[in-house]
Amino acid sequence: SLLTEVLEAVVSTQSTGDSAIRRRFEKRIYIPLPEAEARTVMFKLHLGTTPHVITEEQFHDLGNRSDGYSGADIGIVVRDALMQPVRKVQQATHFKKVSGPSRDDPNVTRYDYLSPCSPGDTGAMEMSWMNINGDDLLEPKVDMNDMLRSLTNCRPTVGQDDLKQHVQFTQDFGQEG
Repeated sequence: SLLTEVLEAVVSTQSTGDSAIRRRFEKRIYIPLPEAEARTVMFKLHLGTTPHVITEEQFHDLGNRSDGYSGADIGIVVRDALMQPVRKVQQATHFKKVSGPSRDDPNVTRYDYLSPCSPGDTGAMEMSWMNINGDDLLEPKVDMNDMLRSLTNCRPTVGQDDLKQHVQFTQDFGQEG
């Protein structure tokens, strides 16, 4: 989009010191990375209504562990974590019968869903997800391990060098640029 191209041009000219370009923009506004409390809320917002078993304490832990992550970075982490249950199903070699609310009537409990499990689990049956009727599959809920795995795999996009460059630009040219 045009906005993306303009922003890329601005970012690339900041380091070159092109004063003609800088004069075209009235202000350069620095929006700091979110603090732990804000990151905690962002994890919850991005997760939305997706079924999960993450506690309030674990959300705070995620907020603390994600220092240096932007709001967009947290969105990427959560989207990756949302895919973890799908990966568990696809990679599973064993499934077991579990209970859960019926999809037709949430007030009724079904006792014959199949969910991925370890080969050593009681009731584990060797099979592939390809052998299971989609209506009989109960996907695992997103959990803290899913989030931690994604947090490890998805690194922050704003580096310390980027932050230092902004501070230097502000010192050299002021907020007005």
